[in-house]
Amino acid sequence: MSGESERRAYRTESITVTFEAGRCLHAAACVDGLPEVFDPAKRPWVQPDRTTAERLAEVVRRCPSGALQYALVDGGPEAPDRPTRITRGATGQLTVRGELSVDTPHGVRAETRAILCGCGQSRLQPYCDHAGPCGR
Repeated sequence: MSGESERRAYRTESITVTFEAGRCLHAAACVDGLPEVFDPAKRPWVQPDRTTAERLAEVVRRCPSGALQYALVDGGPEAPDRPTRITRGATGQLTVRGELSVDTPHGVRAETRAILCGCGQSRLQPYCDHAGPCGR
C-alpha cells in the first residue's frame, strides 16, 4: 500500500462518518464502543443510523488513529482536543490528538487524531501502518 488510502463515507440526516481503511490499526474502540453500529461481519460494516449522532460522535472520537472521523450536518467537523497532546508508544509510534496539520505526500491534511510512524518504515507515511518495528 502506498500513498493515501481511500475514504468511505456513511451518512445519516445528522452525521457523516468517514473511514480510511489504510489508517485503521484495529484498536477496536469503535467495535467495543458501539457493536450495533460497527460490525466487521456486516456490509456495510458501519451502520450509523443505529444510534444517535451524539453517541456516534463520542465513540468515533475514541479512534486513536483517526481512521474514523465524523462531521455533524449542523455542527461541522469534529472539534480537536485542546491542548494538543503527543504520546510516544513503547514501540516508537506517536499518538497525536489536537489541532493538527499533517504534511503528507499528497499535501497538508487537517486532522484531530493520528498515529504517526516513529520508525520510518510505514508505507503510509507519515501515518503508522504497523509495517515496521514501531507499529508492532
